[in-house]
Amino acid sequence: MDKIMEPLQRLGKALMGAVAVMPLAALMMGIGYWITSVGGEGAVIYGDLLLKTGAAVLDNLGVIFAIAIAYGLSRDNSGAAALAGFVGFATLVNLIGPEAVAGYRGIEPTELTGDEALRWAESGWDAVGYGNVLFGIMIGILAAWIYNRFYQTQLPDAFAFFSGRRLVPILSSIFSAVVAGIMYIIWPLVYSALFSFGAWIQGLGAVGAGLYGFANRLLIPTGLHHALNSVFWFDVMGIDDIRKFQEGPVTIDAAAAATDALSCPGVWDGTTCEVIGVVGQYQAGFFPIMMFGLPGAALAIYLRAKTKRRKAVGALMMAAAVASFFTGVTEPLEFSFMFLAPLLYLVHAILTGISLAIASAMGWTAGFGFSAGAVDFLLSSQNPLANQWWMLLVMGVIYFFAYLGIFYALIGLLNIKTPGRDDDESEDGGASFDAFTDIARPGASKGGADNANTHTAQQIIQGLGGKNNIDSI
Repeated sequence: MDKIMEPLQRLGKALMGAVAVMPLAALMMGIGYWITSVGGEGAVIYGDLLLKTGAAVLDNLGVIFAIAIAYGLSRDNSGAAALAGFVGFATLVNLIGPEAVAGYRGIEPTELTGDEALRWAESGWDAVGYGNVLFGIMIGILAAWIYNRFYQTQLPDAFAFFSGRRLVPILSSIFSAVVAGIMYIIWPLVYSALFSFGAWIQGLGAVGAGLYGFANRLLIPTGLHHALNSVFWFDVMGIDDIRKFQEGPVTIDAAAAATDALSCPGVWDGTTCEVIGVVGQYQAGFFPIMMFGLPGAALAIYLRAKTKRRKAVGALMMAAAVASFFTGVTEPLEFSFMFLAPLLYLVHAILTGISLAIASAMGWTAGFGFSAGAVDFLLSSQNPLANQWWMLLVMGVIYFFAYLGIFYALIGLLNIKTPGRDDDESEDGGASFDAFTDIARPGASKGGADNANTHTAQQIIQGLGGKNNIDSI
């Protein structure tokens, strides 16, 4: 188990650099969306400014993750590794992005119709871009491996300028081109499989909504949740849950005029078209999770952090919890523990599925245009399709304490290394300077017994000019 958990926890720590910039960006987008929605024409420009500022981060999460992971996993936190992460990611996206693939195939995606348009959507090329987190994680790990393996490589004299760290971004581009060739074959197969999965659970009612919620969260680390979301939220297979909810009066009128299942925008029971308590079922169950459940998890992580680290952990958890509650952007919170504590993330996915299943079964509906945060909740409460939306708040309070209790108990019982509970070490991931120099002190030993490494450590310290001559270790 340690062989699996150790690299995952190292990856989780490397992600902290990316996670730290996300909460403020999420808040900016949430506030910008709110201003644009309720502020009138005079306030639109200010809302757009905030939306664009936040989007600079959230629309480019893939490349941010690639840079942060390459930097964090490199042997000495090197800028050359970070540059390699960017170069590798840009190479991959440019080679198999939607425009490139359309060019290879001699087609114009915007002009496709019918089955051809559906096949293009199923292939998933539109999901390849600077926001693709799966590709960011993959290239970040690859760039870090390239750096750690080749950063000291010396080339022949004629190419000496490109030796060492300068070689790393070059190799990253070459390796990423190979990865692009592999993904050109694999990506459409994976994406299409998710489409088929979505089509299957569509007919399962509340159970299907629960399965969708579970799969949605489970796919977040890979970025493939966008494939699943497109089936239920947009007009790919006729569900189009977001648009139908946002156009509440239009949808209600269409339901009243429906004469069969084909013309019904909701569920056709043989005689009538039901949309109240139906449209929005693939959105409503996310509100208790994002507004209440995840903030409860954040509080549990804070309470379980070591006392000396609570201040730092509290700042991160507070910012991420506010972003989750207010805007519905959960990545800052989820990425802070999904790799450090996969078990907790699995629990989170299960609880999300249960939330969507309950909301769907009870007919409690609300919808969103941005994400399932407080801003969208307040706006959607005025929609005529919102049905018993206040019950989502009641369920949310229950979910807050459920997340708090479950996460707090599991972290303690299983000694899970959530933020602030990892072993003492320096910020750059190495052994602490004081610990190393303490070993090197004459007469120092571990546990009162002679330490075989003490003499070696003393020689190293002396050879480097003594403790005062060392800046970092």
